Amino acid sequence: MTNNLNFKEISVYKGPERSPGFLLWHISTTWRSTIEAVLKNYCLTHPQFVVLATLGWLTRNGDPVTQVAIGRMAGLDPNTTSQIIKGLEQKELVKREQSSDGRAKNTFLTRNGSQILSVALPAVEKGDAQFFENLSPKEMESMINIFHKLIPHEQ
Repeated sequence: MTNNLNFKEISVYKGPERSPGFLLWHISTTWRSTIEAVLKNYCLTHPQFVVLATLGWLTRNGDPVTQVAIGRMAGLDPNTTSQIIKGLEQKELVKREQSSDGRAKNTFLTRNGSQILSVALPAVEKGDAQFFENLSPKEMESMINIFHKLIPHEQ
């Protein structure tokens, strides 16, 4: 049975293969499946990994980091960030302590969290490299520059 839709009238694109939104959705779901398969080896969900890696990056100089800062850098809302951090706390990968001013909690990687991140991050980067292997270095740099244009600044 065919439908009565005239796509020339309702879409500016000739088909899904020309729609940037559809292509981004398709690529992102395929890439995410690749990364989730890697992360299963470390008993981490993709959002947990993103928060863990973000925390590792933000605390690399030993500075205290709040959950708000983690959420901003990861592009997550405060409630989602809080839930993910609670899950990572239950896995003993992070710990939270009251900050010196008492208004916020600082979040730190535990020894276990550092160990997991030290093996999970290279594995994820290897998955990324395999996923994007058909791109030349110049194409990869162009793609990264385009991504930066699309990410809202000052999250």
